[in-house]
Amino acid sequence: MNKTLIKNGTLVNEGQQYQADILIDGQYIQKIDRDISYANANIIDAKGLHVLPGMIDDQVHFREPGFTHKADIRTESMAAVAGGITSFMDMPNTYPNTLTQDLLEQKYQIAEHSSLANYSFFMGISQSNLEEALKTDLENVCGLTDDGLYFDNDQGIMANHPEFLEKLFKRSPHIITLHSESDAIIAKNTEQFIDKYGLDIPPSAHAEIRSEAACLATTNQILELAKKHQNRLHIYHISTAKEAFLLDAGSDVKSKRITGEACIHHLWFSADDYERLGFKIKWNPSVKSELNRQELLRAVKDNYIDIFATDHAPHTLAEKQGNYFESMSGGPLVQHALVALLEFYHQGVFSLETIVNKSAHKVADLYRLRNRGYLKEGYYADLCLVNLNKPWKVIDANSFYKCGWTPFVNTSFKSRIETTFVNGIIVYNNGHFNTSTKGNRLMFEKDRFN
Repeated sequence: MNKTLIKNGTLVNEGQQYQADILIDGQYIQKIDRDISYANANIIDAKGLHVLPGMIDDQVHFREPGFTHKADIRTESMAAVAGGITSFMDMPNTYPNTLTQDLLEQKYQIAEHSSLANYSFFMGISQSNLEEALKTDLENVCGLTDDGLYFDNDQGIMANHPEFLEKLFKRSPHIITLHSESDAIIAKNTEQFIDKYGLDIPPSAHAEIRSEAACLATTNQILELAKKHQNRLHIYHISTAKEAFLLDAGSDVKSKRITGEACIHHLWFSADDYERLGFKIKWNPSVKSELNRQELLRAVKDNYIDIFATDHAPHTLAEKQGNYFESMSGGPLVQHALVALLEFYHQGVFSLETIVNKSAHKVADLYRLRNRGYLKEGYYADLCLVNLNKPWKVIDANSFYKCGWTPFVNTSFKSRIETTFVNGIIVYNNGHFNTSTKGNRLMFEKDRFN
């Protein structure tokens, strides 16, 4: 039996909510209609449930190879599908850094045998590998990024090297995705806090060390360069209102040359939470003021922010402890990202249509994914069944991250991801995983520049 019929669910798709059945044939959605009958299908009654296209997360750090004591592709893809994420794009700051085509393909080979979700991997870009990076295949690799990579160990991220960006933007037909913070401003702020506190800098200082000004300075600079060359630039994890409102508002990400994203932690947490959670919410860029959080929510609704992402970057709990300089930045998020967004729906902040639009549709459009991100006939059956009225509480025991902790511990959510399909196969169902099947390599339109 190769067909599955999902009946009586409420679909959320392309700005609408409506009741319909979905007939899945193999990997694909064969038919969507009001009342489908098919005698030999495996029938799933989704009455009372909402059917959403699976979230596509364009920024994760699954830590393989090199840091698998924190996470690996198998464990984090399991956490992802438990959270309704059906596809991910992984960063190059593994060990070794993904700076050659051979190392890039090695990661694809690992995922082919271990990932429950669909996958793609960014090619890393540095001052030393420009020619190698430009060989990257546009159709089967998501893009180029510097996220998590540092030039010559101590020279900072690409946003601090406009002369190199100029060279890259002149030549690259790829989507270029950047982390934007000023190393000089961060270094100056750090020295001021060392003078005041020594090594005992409090967690709350992170928002002032990696400040609004540190983000804004480089974002202004890279926007100017990208506009000059009309490149495809995507700015990761925007954490300040001023940055967000530098972007052009508009819903058509295919026509935008410059796009931006907001991560779940910047929308959920604020500087007020450092006292309660300490270094558990230490991320780069930092979690900032409540005003910035509220304005980011507004920027999402007004279409200055194009998509949602997680920046899932797990460390062990021991690695999150110690003093300010010992505690590593980043944390696990993929399992709780979609339910956190759905909590905003319950709070009246976002509509379900907005959540689906910016977690699935627009991600697929931005990267020009082939046949994913929508509930459409002929598209891959990547979707999740969600109960919007089944409250639960996050505890370590019901979290699937390899690192064994979450900043959402003791948080109660009103919505629950009940079932997740990847390529037409149930990979997660009410706490149970199907590990016998694996996700597919994501494929993209060849022309993603125009």
